[in-house]
Amino acid sequence: MANKRFVTVIGGGAAGLAAAVRAAECGARVTILEHNDRVGKKILSTGNGKCNFANRLQKPEFWRSGDPDFPWAVISRFPVDEVERFFENLGIVVTERDGYLYPASGQAASILDVLRHRADHLGVRTVVNCHIEEIRDQKKLTAGSDESGSDRFQIRTDCGNFTADAVILAAGSKAAPKSGSDGSGYAIAERYGHRIIEPLPALVQLRCAENFYKKISGVRIRARAALREKVSGTVLAEDTGEVQLTDYGISGIPVFQVSRYASRALADGKKVCAVLDFWPDRTEEELFDMLVQRRSVLGGTELSEFLTGWFNRKLGNLLMERAGIRFDAGSGAVSDLADINLKNLARLIHSFPTDVTGTNSFEQAQVCCGGIDVHEITPETMESRKRSGLYFAGEIVDVDGICGGYNLHWAWASGFAAGSAAACGS
Repeated sequence: MANKRFVTVIGGGAAGLAAAVRAAECGARVTILEHNDRVGKKILSTGNGKCNFANRLQKPEFWRSGDPDFPWAVISRFPVDEVERFFENLGIVVTERDGYLYPASGQAASILDVLRHRADHLGVRTVVNCHIEEIRDQKKLTAGSDESGSDRFQIRTDCGNFTADAVILAAGSKAAPKSGSDGSGYAIAERYGHRIIEPLPALVQLRCAENFYKKISGVRIRARAALREKVSGTVLAEDTGEVQLTDYGISGIPVFQVSRYASRALADGKKVCAVLDFWPDRTEEELFDMLVQRRSVLGGTELSEFLTGWFNRKLGNLLMERAGIRFDAGSGAVSDLADINLKNLARLIHSFPTDVTGTNSFEQAQVCCGGIDVHEITPETMESRKRSGLYFAGEIVDVDGICGGYNLHWAWASGFAAGSAAACGS
């Protein structure tokens, strides 16, 4: 007998579409309520428009949460091979670059198109420009009895009323509000007693205190970025890759990877600094030896040229200045550098400190850290522990991944789990 459960998905982003498709595949009658004028708007901007939808390299620590075991409990049930098969079955030809999975078309629109086509084929109803006004419980009478059975959901919107046996809340976070993410789903979760961990920008640039950044803006360099609490010296997180120096602070993938820890520490009132290692493959002692050798080779060269050919000139000049080395006209030759000058320079190349004062806003953030407390969600089904029949998927939950397709993988996996369970009533 066909499943007659009515499932309403609030939010038509990546997680919502995955949940809707999976619920419909399991036989449910599915409606998506989306407040944008179309579904999947944020998908189009992922992977710089190319949609890195998953990654072969899988480690539990690539997803962060208030319960570090929670994301992997969901992801491990829907691993990357299953995600890849899912999209191949929808018509996507998958291409791989260093473990990163993309549609061969190179267009994020391809991922959105096949999801929409599959949803349409399964009879999923999509209502756009639809804003939730209220969700209430509605008693359902058990056949042949005057007693009320399990509660259904009565959803009042500016597009009419909807009744559902199960609701999947996939309304996104506050990140990238131009895509329609406004955090409106948190209030629905709170209505059912869920705790919301303060949403903060993640995968975002860091703003720094020093006034020298305008002089080095535009420099890109491979570096290690380590985030520390200033008082305790505790390393919160670190990552290596291309760091971008901006007119307000630091950016680039390594900075994005550690930024959620800066957001949380700053929100908790802690002082935070980043320590940049501009030559991460060498120790400070090895750097000193390199500088001594360089002094020997370039002895007669003007001081201003000491780091030319090693570092971008703007960054090289800053390193010299911060090391207390004068290199203006008439200040001498490279051979005049004392060992203490080289030790100071080696220390700065290896450990360049900068005070972090904040992050860029939700407008620049790719995702949020924070959201619905995962301790109140069953990971196998993504069902609320507060209200049976209420499920969650995607960014609205307190789970955020690192760069590299991991946030979309979370969207698919949590959507699959919620959709399957909502359709079956478990």
